[in-house]
Amino acid sequence: MQTTVKASAFLPTTRKEMEARGWEQADIILFSADAYVDHPSFGAAVIGRLLEAEGWRVCIVPQPDWHGDFRDFKKLGRPRLFFAVAPGCMDSMVNKYTANRRLRSEDAYSPDGRHDMRPEYPTIVYTDILKRLFPDVPVVLGGIEASLRRVSHYDYWKNCLRPSILCDSHADLIIYGMGELPITDLCRLLDDKLLHGIEKRKVETRDFHQLLQRYPIRQTVMLCAEADIPGGITTDDIRLHSYEECQRHPEHQAENFRHVEEESNRLTPQRIVQATGRQFVVVNPPYPPLTTEQIDRSFDLPYTRLPHPKYKGKRIPAYEMIKHSVNIHRGCFGGCAFCTISAHQGKFIMSRSKESILREVEQVTRMPDFKGYLSDLGGPSANMYRMEGRDKKLCQRCKRPSCIHPGVCPNLNTDHRPLIDIYRAVDALPGIKKSFIGSGVRYDLLLHRSKDDSINQAADNYTRELITRHVSGRLKVAPEHTANRVLQLMRKPSFSQFHTFKQIFERINREAGLNQQIIPYFISSHPGCTAEDMAELAAETKSLNFQLEQVQDFTPTPMTVSTEAWHTGLHPYTLQPVFSAKTPEEKLRQRMFFFWYKPEERAKICTELRRMKREDLIRKLYPQQARTHKEKAQQPNKKSPRASQQRKTKPKRF
Repeated sequence: MQTTVKASAFLPTTRKEMEARGWEQADIILFSADAYVDHPSFGAAVIGRLLEAEGWRVCIVPQPDWHGDFRDFKKLGRPRLFFAVAPGCMDSMVNKYTANRRLRSEDAYSPDGRHDMRPEYPTIVYTDILKRLFPDVPVVLGGIEASLRRVSHYDYWKNCLRPSILCDSHADLIIYGMGELPITDLCRLLDDKLLHGIEKRKVETRDFHQLLQRYPIRQTVMLCAEADIPGGITTDDIRLHSYEECQRHPEHQAENFRHVEEESNRLTPQRIVQATGRQFVVVNPPYPPLTTEQIDRSFDLPYTRLPHPKYKGKRIPAYEMIKHSVNIHRGCFGGCAFCTISAHQGKFIMSRSKESILREVEQVTRMPDFKGYLSDLGGPSANMYRMEGRDKKLCQRCKRPSCIHPGVCPNLNTDHRPLIDIYRAVDALPGIKKSFIGSGVRYDLLLHRSKDDSINQAADNYTRELITRHVSGRLKVAPEHTANRVLQLMRKPSFSQFHTFKQIFERINREAGLNQQIIPYFISSHPGCTAEDMAELAAETKSLNFQLEQVQDFTPTPMTVSTEAWHTGLHPYTLQPVFSAKTPEEKLRQRMFFFWYKPEERAKICTELRRMKREDLIRKLYPQQARTHKEKAQQPNKKSPRASQQRKTKPKRF
């Protein structure tokens, strides 16, 4: 059941909706490759509502038709300041294709899951159209697709190294990461510097570039000639190997990545420059992490929390998943090698206030289809709320991409008490029957022993409360692999910690009289992982009575350690060789071990294990089959009496 709200409650999407507000022209027109859902989990809505609150006129064009006469791109005319392109909450190629480059069953961010509502690389496609139609209007890129392609990057779907997406799209600026602060400062700069009397002047591309060269904005990426780099290239800048050098020498691309990742996760980052052809990509340092007041303001904007009325009667899968959930923080300090969260949101946790969280939960309880069950009260990782460094001076000097790998930083405050307080306050609200934790839980944080016994006790209390009150029958955790060598490359804890947590989970369930499952996630074909590692994973998980469901094949996505290792064959931090399964045959050979329990996989798995000379694993996976095979091998090769007699009586041939 979807509540009906008038279109006037949303940001305008049509000329008619603009005119209903008395607007002749918008200040910013935002093109989104996702359906328009006015909810704080959808980036286009967040940016639109924020700019609206600051006094600018913002329109959103969701999923414009990029075929034919481009009428969707022309219908609102030109904006006064700039066009913004937001390609979606997910990378468009990950959203569209599996790791095997096959079309996914549905597009989670499109009405009824339709596949034909967005192009591949909408950032490039939309910008190309806008530049053809309005060549003098600046185009600003945002969202995860542009954010993770801000410098040279490997493209798995095209199987090539590509330059900054500014080069391929011909856009004028990238806002990377979470964009509230940079886009607000950009709009203020344009208005403050281009006022002519009472009337505000329209911004043209030439003015736009000149202003940004004179007044560079943090957390943005621009493309310019060396002579136009603000302040020139200095010794304080990090100068990456050029795009052309990276094409010729993969080790240079690997070296580049380390700098990009480190500067993305520092409190005192440096500017990065990379030569590309005759121009330079200039990556201005990011803003400091949002304060609680700033992140509260973003979440407290007047969202309807609903899809636009144009989707009446249609299902938007991603919205159905999150409509009764609440995000309590941003950022993740896990630093998993295959994950893009820290590259986009950063490793520093930005936590909402208790009051802001409760206000949003109360909004959810007033939704007509809410039955009292909050589907998720979490974040990128469920249990990092309010966690930060004790001594900020140490954090200022730190370049570690992870605060918990290879071990938990001694400076990290791992106190779970603020999170327990949030859970209890939410559960005490009228209308809440139960709040579930659907986000992944970092069990290594729960098992970590601090020097402070009260923090250890809080971790134990949180674990018990989580398992007894906030699990909807299944608790998701992500060990990702069982081989410690592979886990080190993934920046994940030893699998022995999963064993320990599983024992705690089962003990608490027994004591509470509950019958719940723990659901582990695993990845195949990650750099460093061999088919033999996957065979051992199968045997290990079978011994734990798992028949794996939550599994995936590693998909190289821009701006991760794992992708750079997969592409270059070298680990970016050590430059040591790393094996990766790359061909479809190699990848399928690894993936099949997830499904050892399926009859159709048994023969292939046994053949592969014999090829590896790992009959010991056959005995672990298929003990009955292994015994039968052994018995057959040990039986004497007895011949029938009749056959023996025939051989004796058969005449010899001369």
